[in-house]
Amino acid sequence: MSGLKRIGLFLATNLLVVIVISVIMSFLGLDSASYTGLLVMCLLFGMVGSFISLSISKWVAKISYKIQVIDPNTAQGKILHLHRTISQMAAYKGIQCPEVGVYASREVNAFATGASKNSALIAVSSALLDALNEDELAAVAAHEFSHIENGDMLTMTLLTGVANTFVMFFARILAFAISNAMRGDRKGGLGVMGYWMMIILLENVLMLLAYIPVCYFSRWREYRADAGAAALTHPNSMIAALEKIDRNYFPEQKKDSYALAKINNRHRASLYASHPSIPQRIERLKHTSVVNR
Repeated sequence: MSGLKRIGLFLATNLLVVIVISVIMSFLGLDSASYTGLLVMCLLFGMVGSFISLSISKWVAKISYKIQVIDPNTAQGKILHLHRTISQMAAYKGIQCPEVGVYASREVNAFATGASKNSALIAVSSALLDALNEDELAAVAAHEFSHIENGDMLTMTLLTGVANTFVMFFARILAFAISNAMRGDRKGGLGVMGYWMMIILLENVLMLLAYIPVCYFSRWREYRADAGAAALTHPNSMIAALEKIDRNYFPEQKKDSYALAKINNRHRASLYASHPSIPQRIERLKHTSVVNR
């Protein structure tokens, strides 16, 4: 997606959020100047924005990555095997088969997105198809399918919405308290400009705190999806797939909006890492393999 289209989508989404929130606040008769009104406004901003992003995530992914959706009637080779594998998993679990697509990229990666279990998309890179054999490809498909089955996209949306609400609400409460405290010392308080600058500063600080549990959940869901893949296929297939993914790491040079969702996201290990390291994931899978023998 071009930079201009990204900006247009961002502005359109935010305009839609503002309109929806204004209508809801007006309907409920709430004033953002009160604590209750402020909390509701922050909750709406936090949740509505997150859910709008979730609702259009599949559409945005298709456009951003130029994903070619697989037609099982014309597909062949590994692509047909991938679609059949995911279709069989969906039938086994009793949910609608996700759309399956391929995008051109030198990175060996895959991700799942979508608003619900029955309206999801699993996308794999062309490099992943080339690098993995059919058993390993099935394991990666099972990993992404497990994210869908577990409802991870919805859970991440809820957690992000709660985090955004927490940050927006308490940043304004603290900024107001600081301004009042300064006014009590016979000063003019923070002033309008100072008040908003303080809110921005506090939002950045509080965001660091709020996203620690969000990132912890993100790492935990990767372990859970690996375990799901091991159960649907075999631990050794998932281990082999992760090893090849690790050896063939070619990160995207441009900013990647779906990095959080991808099977491999090699950020530095920290409280804010969205993924555990691949060696840590392999070690857990080896334990699973031993237990299942």
